[in-house]
Amino acid sequence: MLLRVIGVLFFVICSSIEVCAQNYELGKVTIEELQEKAYPKDTSAIAAILSKKGRTFFTYNSESGFTTNHVYEFRIKIYKKEGLSWANQRVSYYVGYENLKDDKVAFSKAVTYNLENGAIVKTKLDSEGSFKNKINKFWNVATITLPNVKVGSVIEFKYTLKSENVSRLPDFDFQYEIPVNYFEYKTEIPEFFLYKTLLKGFIKPEMSSEFAQIRQVYANNYRQINSSYTAKDIPALKEEEFVDNIDNYKGSIQNELELKRFPDMPVVNYTKTWEGVAATIYKEDDFGKELSEKDFFSADLKNVLQGATDPKERLNAIFKFVQTRMNWNKMKGYYVDKGVKKAYEEKTGNVAEINFMLISMLRSANIEANPVLVSTIENGIPVFPNRTVFNYVIVAAEIGGQQILLDATNKFTSPDILPLNVLNWNGRLIKGDGSTKEVSLLPSVSSKNSYTLNVIITPDLQKLEGTLKIKKTDYNALNFRTTNAAKTNDSYLEKLENEFAGIEIKEYNVENKEEDLSSAVVEKINFVLNSPFDIIGGKIFMKPLLGFGYGKNPFNQENRQMPIHFNFKDQLNYSLSCQIPEGYDVESMPKSKRIMLEDKGIVYTLNIVRDENRMLIKSEMEINRTHFVTEEYDMLKEFFQNVIEFQNEKIVLKKA
Repeated sequence: MLLRVIGVLFFVICSSIEVCAQNYELGKVTIEELQEKAYPKDTSAIAAILSKKGRTFFTYNSESGFTTNHVYEFRIKIYKKEGLSWANQRVSYYVGYENLKDDKVAFSKAVTYNLENGAIVKTKLDSEGSFKNKINKFWNVATITLPNVKVGSVIEFKYTLKSENVSRLPDFDFQYEIPVNYFEYKTEIPEFFLYKTLLKGFIKPEMSSEFAQIRQVYANNYRQINSSYTAKDIPALKEEEFVDNIDNYKGSIQNELELKRFPDMPVVNYTKTWEGVAATIYKEDDFGKELSEKDFFSADLKNVLQGATDPKERLNAIFKFVQTRMNWNKMKGYYVDKGVKKAYEEKTGNVAEINFMLISMLRSANIEANPVLVSTIENGIPVFPNRTVFNYVIVAAEIGGQQILLDATNKFTSPDILPLNVLNWNGRLIKGDGSTKEVSLLPSVSSKNSYTLNVIITPDLQKLEGTLKIKKTDYNALNFRTTNAAKTNDSYLEKLENEFAGIEIKEYNVENKEEDLSSAVVEKINFVLNSPFDIIGGKIFMKPLLGFGYGKNPFNQENRQMPIHFNFKDQLNYSLSCQIPEGYDVESMPKSKRIMLEDKGIVYTLNIVRDENRMLIKSEMEINRTHFVTEEYDMLKEFFQNVIEFQNEKIVLKKA
């Protein structure tokens, strides 16, 4: 299911399809390209990659061994002012190796072309437009800003990435948020290295491979595997609603080392398992050693645990203490920076430092707790077992056989309620003895938004007066707290009035906004709703939910590129009680309805009944499945359209 959702396809590189060679060399910009006003195959495109070429090859040095060389050439056309940002290019490169030299990146041949008075004018990049900066102790970034870029420009640049890391080649992306007219990628790999190749996304390029005889310093007459990938007219991967991370679905070629097989030497298997990766990480001083630090908090822990008798109370007290005391510096990762002891003293730290001290304190309170490695949503879904695919760490505690996931970096999380960007399929729990297991990060219990309305129609039939109680649980409560933490009531109420069918809020109160984060947020509203129904021929025509509920179909695209992703299981419930105005009676009411997908992935129920002088309406939407593949889009679109039609059917009241 996972591979189907993210659109990953595996290929054995053994085909020998002929690919027509074309000339996309740098410096061959034409007047026709500069005159072009819009990309012919997508006139909405703000820019287009006219060509991207890549080449990966190996060189050998007797001191350092083999080095991988990755050369990339781009030609990009700017069509609209929104596309000017493509003049800024950045390449991240790794500098955190233990036994290898840092990767190196160098830009070259960076030129802007413009058409002036019918002639092509070139503007070359000078040194002032090129920079290198440190991101963290593992990553640097090289950036350039091409000069004199305007609407209509064509820009070109080349960069080379050199790395002694042969275990994982850089991903070659060939799909972006703008169209790609043409790409080609060639790899030249000595037969000593056998790579597993994975093609990610929905575009299948043409591929070919062949053996070639090579003479180099390392060995005479060894063979090299030359592979080629190419495609044309690749559409832009555009933003869509209900997507976890767009990068999970864009076209990309990935290569992971499986075997190293040098002459007269044993074959070395580099195929990693998740278990092996996790065990290696735990042994690092900046990881496992930090989990044994505990003396620095012993006095505070004694105070925290006063009055906490059972394990659940101890867990909640420790979690609340760490969450309140510590301030996250917004740095992700699973290694400490300054160390848990110093972070504790300074009351600020990165993800690892905060959650490691949480683990140590829980263990000191005789609660089993272990780190869980995570790749956040924005980091993507891990495919190859590799230590670099993780960028976050949380805590898994266990009490009475029940697992509880924790993250103390966020001021509004609670036990088993994690930050939304952590809900990315599975994490990897690791223990000090090297054992490991996969942990689901997706919540099993539905979060709820429950709306309870009691309304009356005023005697003049001009408005509704009523009360609205909104109860938000779990992730809906987290969303509310996070989104509105810094907002004033005035700005929030203005948003509510626009969201809820134009109601006029007379009184507002919120309970448990920041107090008990494990319990629901409750909002109470007194409101007035003007002209909530139509009066035709003396009859009142009103919608069952009075304009609350779905105003429009959230799935309104004609076609869908990517799978549909809901962040968590969710329930949206409305319970409405409306008094029948004096002198009126019910002429007709819509029949109660219940529709569902075949697997009950989504269920919708609408019940309308009369109880003496009141109408009771209940609307329940249950989203029980968080992921739907692209092929299910039309089904979802039709489902929600049916819901909207149900909610737009009219209750008719006539004079008694």
